[in-house]
Amino acid sequence: MNTTEKNELSVIREFEEKGYTSNYKMIDGKFTDLENNLVLNSDEIIIIDQYRYEGMFNPSDLSILYILSVPGKSMGTLLLPYGPQADGEISWFMKEVSQNKLNSK
Repeated sequence: MNTTEKNELSVIREFEEKGYTSNYKMIDGKFTDLENNLVLNSDEIIIIDQYRYEGMFNPSDLSILYILSVPGKSMGTLLLPYGPQADGEISWFMKEVSQNKLNSK
């Protein structure tokens, strides 16, 4: 997939067509699948892919799109700001996810 010409929404839609329909959010310090209210641990999550974007009008608007899978439970996307605009809690959680054994293969 050539994502250099695509924005976040078009990539999200492509993955939704492939079954990545869950959305995720930190709720009370817990990473939660909003589709089924499932609380997930960092060691359960596999990062399938990730894409970084700069803002079209403001290059300091940085975002990262994660394509995530939790085998047997969930598949979805997570779009986050990064850099100075990042949410510290979810950024630290995703750092733990990126370091888990499932993602180090």
